[in-house]
Amino acid sequence: MTDRRLTPANGRVAAVHLKGQVEAKAFVVSEPASIGQTVVDLCASPAGKRDRQLLMGAAVAVYERREGWAFVQSKRDGYVGYVAEAALTAPAQPSHRVSTLATHAYAGESFKSADLVHLPFGAEVTVVDERHKMFETPLGYIPKKHLRPLDQPFADPATVAQLFFGTPYLWGGNSSRGIDCSGLIQTAYHACGHVCPADSDLQREGFGRPLAADAELQRGDLVFWKGHVAMMVDAQTMIHANAHHMACVYEGLAEATIRIKAQGDGDILARKRVL
Repeated sequence: MTDRRLTPANGRVAAVHLKGQVEAKAFVVSEPASIGQTVVDLCASPAGKRDRQLLMGAAVAVYERREGWAFVQSKRDGYVGYVAEAALTAPAQPSHRVSTLATHAYAGESFKSADLVHLPFGAEVTVVDERHKMFETPLGYIPKKHLRPLDQPFADPATVAQLFFGTPYLWGGNSSRGIDCSGLIQTAYHACGHVCPADSDLQREGFGRPLAADAELQRGDLVFWKGHVAMMVDAQTMIHANAHHMACVYEGLAEATIRIKAQGDGDILARKRVL
């Protein structure tokens, strides 16, 4: 059985490599594109509920454009869904990503100039020139201290996750505007150069290696419950985006385990370590 989240097929069209595996009226070769807006919802159906989000500069494969919506697959994690067609631009060649919780692109080389675009952590941009304190990009001038070359990933995913402390919880969110449990984990590990699935069930099934129930947890380890995931910042404390606090918070693992079971979501299902 195929997973619709990862299968570029919607009944009308399907990726050509799926011929013989799924039913579709047409099997097509995708066209490349990039996300040209700050944060874009990736929906399960046109104008439907948000599954995940894509950020500025993200590469996508476009399989269909229809009635203002585009059926796409994210190049980063293979996630499939619909985005507003207006959010797409020609394929970009980003060189840097935003490495602070957020930044702005300015009209000039001064922080006193007009701010043109708000950019969250992980948004990707193309640097075309280097000035004294700013990088020039097609979006405007961005502080040099707020960008990091794509070929220089972070080393510690927990450090990235901790940047999001206090960020509002948002189901399906992937940015500093709002983020959910699996979005936090994906963002943190992606920034460190790992290809991480987008949802907690996919992360539990196919990301990292399992740890024994009695293994001592360490910074960066992942702990999974039914429909939820958290990251350890030390052996006893985790950080997670959750609907109980409606924010990204620190919580003791022991306390969280009791609370989560009491609210009906059961015991810990897995502990994993990503090398």
